[in-house]
Amino acid sequence: MDEALRENMMGALENVIDPELGIDIVNLGLIYDVDLNEEGVAVVTMTLTAMGCPLAAHIEQDVKRSLSDIPEAKEVRVDIVWSPPWGKDKMSRYAKIALGIPD
Repeated sequence: MDEALRENMMGALENVIDPELGIDIVNLGLIYDVDLNEEGVAVVTMTLTAMGCPLAAHIEQDVKRSLSDIPEAKEVRVDIVWSPPWGKDKMSRYAKIALGIPD
């Protein structure tokens, strides 16, 4: 997958807002990888801020919806992983400032 397409997909994922924190999932550091295979399946490898997150299904649907506008992505698969575990260190500077977390 070329870098322009990866950036386009990450840009689309910035529209997915974590409902509890009000920050997008890219700046929160929840997206570990995006890829597009030969069959046109976009694979998003991501985590959540906590296991058992009650909004997991909602976030997953938003991820699929956000990538549906990418013409190359005929289908979207979301793989939620717990390793490596998410931590505040994965957040962007923007997210830390928005949430009042010292850098």
